[in-house]
Formats: sequence, structure tokens, C-alpha cells
Amino acid sequence: MKNRIEQCFDELKKARRKAMVAFVTAGDPNLKFTPQVAWTLEEAGVDILELGMPFSDPMADGPVIQKSNERALKSGASLKGVLKAVEAIRKKSQLPILLMGYFNPLLQYGISSFFEDAKGSGVDGMLLVDLPPEEGEETRRAAEQNGVSLIYLLAPTSDRKRIDLVRKKGSGFTYYVSLTGITGGAIKSQPKLKDQLNLVMKGRRLPVCVGFGIKTPEQAREVAKLADGVVVGSAIVDCFASGSPAQGLAKAKKLVSSLSKAVHSV
Repeated sequence: MKNRIEQCFDELKKARRKAMVAFVTAGDPNLKFTPQVAWTLEEAGVDILELGMPFSDPMADGPVIQKSNERALKSGASLKGVLKAVEAIRKKSQLPILLMGYFNPLLQYGISSFFEDAKGSGVDGMLLVDLPPEEGEETRRAAEQNGVSLIYLLAPTSDRKRIDLVRKKGSGFTYYVSLTGITGGAIKSQPKLKDQLNLVMKGRRLPVCVGFGIKTPEQAREVAKLADGVVVGSAIVDCFASGSPAQGLAKAKKLVSSLSKAVHSV
């Protein structure tokens, strides 16, 4: 039986539409507010929600997302709390949800227990930045047993061997990092995106979504022409950096609405 992420891509393919994937940090500004964020972004046109699991050392993330992790942890966010937030989201929504984060918190939680609890709360996918496909067979098996897609990253530096391995071991979709470095960079620094992405798109088994450096509707539209989906994170997260939670959510809704319209217009 397919999970919500897989069903979503099936439906988008039939409709000939691209996926709008939005990233926010769970617990920013607090976990009680996270379900409202999810529901609002769904109203704004998001197809898949990527929830960051707050971590004290988010090494792949730039300053914007690092600060959102700090805000979330300061408010008391935890891995169990994130799963409870997903459970609360499920009371009103069947929006596909992907958790993104780092391996150490899962190791502390217990891999088998985590995926069992993740499935029970309504999680559809998992992206672990620091767990490459060459490692983590226990994690991959636990995810598969619980119907949770394990999503892997590819980058401009990925060779054919890595591309083939990710295609073989990944599920849900492949996340293509449009530039080398941390989140929040500028996509214009990668002028050969089209040529590099063609290598990943050609002969793909899974949908390919592109993230990192996409901040505007214009950029999102151009990337959507090349891939199966677009991921926007830092620009959305930055909406919550100042002002009240309600003000941040209003800004995020406005931005995501424009991004979704751009992606879905392709």
C-alpha cells in the first residue's frame, strides 16, 4: 500500500503538475503552533510538507534554519513532541509529511521504535542528512517495514555510481540539492543546474525534487520546468524570524501561495 507521498506524486503525474514542497522547522516558534502552520500552508497550495526535526548541530543548514532550530529547542521541542505535532496535524489533514533531520536523535530514540511511532503518528517520509545510502541498512529496513519513505540526497558532485545507488535504495522521491554548501545559498551560483539535473532525471525510477537556494516564485517556476517538484525552505522559515507567530504565519502563507501558483503553472 502506497503512503501519502507516493499517492501524491501519482496524482500529480496524472494531472501533469509539479509538486510544491515546503520546509518549516517543527516547534518554531513552538510545537503547539506547528499544526496551525501545516494546515495554513496546505491551504496555500503545498503538496508535501517537510518538517525539520530540531537539532542542536544542524550542520547542513544555513543561519536562517539554524536559528529556527534554536528557537524550537528553546521552546522545548523534542523528537517525541514532533511526532505528537504530526498526530495533531492528522486530525484535520492528510497532507503528506516528510521529517528531515539528523541521525543521532533517532539513534538515541531507538531506530525500530522511532519508525513504529512515526508510522503511528502519520509520518510518510524521512530524510536524514547525515545518513548516506551506503550506510544505515537497519534504518532502511525499519522505514520500509513501517511504510515510511526513506529519501536520499543527490548533489552536483554526485557521480553515476551514487545516482544509481540512490535510485536503488531510495523511496518516495529523490531530493536533488541544487548547489554545494549549506541551505539558504543562492541558486544562481549554479549555472549548470540544467545539465547536471538532466543526469539525475534521465532514466529516473523516483520523482526528483530540487531544493536549496530557491527563494522566489520566478526561481521556483524555472526549476519546476526541469524537475518533478520544488522544495523551498529558508525563505519560508525566515518569515518566522521576527514578529508574532500569527504575523509570521501570515507572511509565510502569502509567500507559499505565490510559490505554489508558480510551481503549479508549469
